[in-house]
Amino acid sequence: MKLDILNFDGKAVGQIELSDAIYAVEPRADILHRVVVWQEANARSGNHATKTISDVSGTKKKPFNQKKGGRARQGSLRNPHQRGGAASMTAPKTHSHAIDLPKKIRALGLKMALSSKAKSGSLIVIDSEVMPAVKSAALAKSLKNLKLSKALFVGGAAIDANFKKSAANISSIDVLPTIGLNVRDILNHNTVVLTKDAVAGIEKRLGA
Repeated sequence: MKLDILNFDGKAVGQIELSDAIYAVEPRADILHRVVVWQEANARSGNHATKTISDVSGTKKKPFNQKKGGRARQGSLRNPHQRGGAASMTAPKTHSHAIDLPKKIRALGLKMALSSKAKSGSLIVIDSEVMPAVKSAALAKSLKNLKLSKALFVGGAAIDANFKKSAANISSIDVLPTIGLNVRDILNHNTVVLTKDAVAGIEKRLGA
């Protein structure tokens, strides 16, 4: 598949051949769903925890005599039903939510996400993201020239510092290096914008 290479003025400055093995894969909702679930599960910190009775500090002494007090028997002030006591034994504990997913499925999901954008005409290639200075207003003007809203810019191994700082002030724009490209971010943006370096990096990463 061939796409025009655009500059920040929205004008074509050349063409690029995109690999059909990456950008012409028929998307499958089940594969994309599996990859997104895997991403979100691995992103969970899993550090939520509540103290059980063995974790609550305090005396083990019975609060009062078992009999002849006119009150229900109590074994400990640390019991769940006491003020300041522990949570029940089903309380959440710190653990990992990470799940496994084969590398082939992860790579296939990335190809399908990119293909879905290419199929819908929501994939753009630009010559470079390099900016001479940090100018959010200039970048906003360029986005208008490219007719972009809620776009994901993907650069090469590293993002130009001036571009990254300029984009940080525009809420509808996110920026990632090639290594950070992922299915969830692709699907969460209306348009994906790749630099020429990003195209080369993606082909190297996915082995096309």
